[in-house]
Amino acid sequence: MGQVNKINLENAPKQLSILGEGFISTHINERDFALSPDGKEIYFTITSPRSDIQTIVYCKLLKEGEWSKPEVVSFAGTYNDLEPAFSSDGKTLYFASNRPQEGTTPKDFDIWKVTREGSGWGTPVNLGAPVNTPSDEFYPSLTKTGHLYFTASYKGQGMGREDIYRAEWKDGKFQVPQALDSAVNSKVDEFNAFISPDEDYILFTCYGRRDDAGGGDLYISEKDASGKWTQARCLTEINSRYLDYCPYVSPDGKKLFITSTRYNPVKSFPSNATYSTIQSLWGNTLNNQGNIYWIDFEGIRKTK
Repeated sequence: MGQVNKINLENAPKQLSILGEGFISTHINERDFALSPDGKEIYFTITSPRSDIQTIVYCKLLKEGEWSKPEVVSFAGTYNDLEPAFSSDGKTLYFASNRPQEGTTPKDFDIWKVTREGSGWGTPVNLGAPVNTPSDEFYPSLTKTGHLYFTASYKGQGMGREDIYRAEWKDGKFQVPQALDSAVNSKVDEFNAFISPDEDYILFTCYGRRDDAGGGDLYISEKDASGKWTQARCLTEINSRYLDYCPYVSPDGKKLFITSTRYNPVKSFPSNATYSTIQSLWGNTLNNQGNIYWIDFEGIRKTK
């Protein structure tokens, strides 16, 4: 499986910290994060700077704290695949893709799923209607009972440009998706939502609200005693003026992973600048491409 890389995922840091610098988070653009329920596999997306090419990669746990080098997952590498999300039993992986159902020409983005076959994965299957439409669907996230949350921009539906939708799992199939109410969605862009397995809180990204820091921020809404979503709160303790998005909480509920494009801008030449030294300024991890960060989530939920 290639070189060994060390990451201990047991205890999340109290402050937002970059995950696996030089291994998970590098000079290229990384985003999304999913940990298998058994804690033995990591999945995330790598993309080109303008997202013309996007694919899902994974690492396997070799022994305590030691992981294999990232590799493209078996079903990916031909079309744009991103935003992996596990079912609660770990037997199914959901993701967004522009792969065609027939032929070889890429299409709009739909939500797909792929199931375990032995130690690997089978052939991806399109979820079909009513979840998928001629418009794009992104960022799947599932509850223990199989309800699906995702991002879409539908004309004449929802509240804004992009909204978060819920498709109930009932009688062995997904029902017609419904947009979440104004506690979560608004007239601007809401996207990339993580739903808790028990469906008692939701994390999502919004761009354009008055209280965001400017680049797109993370918000949280929790259900009240009556089962309704409370007004979303901006997570000011971790947001930056850059894009902060793609939330994911570990299966034990203790660790929050996010993607952020925050970086350390270089505003002056290095001493005795050469081509190589200038080139190296943009070849480091904090170069305004996406990286994956993590933090103790239990502490954040207590901060209200």
